[in-house]
Amino acid sequence: MGVKHLFEITGKTALITGAGQGIGRSIALALAEHGANVVINYRSNRQLAETTLQDVLKMGGKAWLWEYDLLSDTLTSDFQLLRQKLGIEVDILVLNASIQIRRKWEDVTLYEFNTQMNVNVRASLELIQCCVPYMESKGWGRIVTLGSVQQNRPSKQMIVYAASKAAQLNMVKNLAWQLGNKGITINNLAPGVIGTIRNEEVLSNEVFKTKIEKNIPLRYIGEPDDLASMALLLCSEAGRYISGADILVDGGMSLPE
Repeated sequence: MGVKHLFEITGKTALITGAGQGIGRSIALALAEHGANVVINYRSNRQLAETTLQDVLKMGGKAWLWEYDLLSDTLTSDFQLLRQKLGIEVDILVLNASIQIRRKWEDVTLYEFNTQMNVNVRASLELIQCCVPYMESKGWGRIVTLGSVQQNRPSKQMIVYAASKAAQLNMVKNLAWQLGNKGITINNLAPGVIGTIRNEEVLSNEVFKTKIEKNIPLRYIGEPDDLASMALLLCSEAGRYISGADILVDGGMSLPE
């Protein structure tokens, strides 16, 4: 018997934060292609989110838009209201949304610190707290966080962002022990330099882009789909024996020279 059927997640409902564009969009499409119903969280660009929604619906499953800023301090209660409104429970949680602010370490403001830590770490914990009870009741659940190459090679311009991703990874390893006997896996995907809208400006500089590529063993910039395929593995039965892992999808960028 082949393993193709292990990737099917028909009937499962997945919530992907920051799914209107980039890596989140690619993961939403990959999960929908294999049968999942998808809740598409986004913060501001409704046009891009609508495009993702329509592309998901074309695959035959159900899909919903959730316009919401994860910085909100009423996230838990607002999410419970969303569940009731849509009549859904979450089997698969993909924590992709994050805020990244480039700043010299000595110039970081309290607002910038709080903004990044609240969205990148606190919101992740809150959504996990919201979704785990149902997963536990079913004896099955998948949680995937999106980390960063910054965990291992922190940029001098992103001290708080890098620290937040390291904190999120620590949380994943902590929870893998606590959730494993409940049938729930939790893993971290750490992308390197990916060609997304967020990186569009810096990668438009050919000199800078070439410099970056020279620091990547594979010598090219990754694409969102490079993350989506690995996310599908972790969110399906094909990845049932993987938990607490930090999986680098960075072309080898984290390797020591």
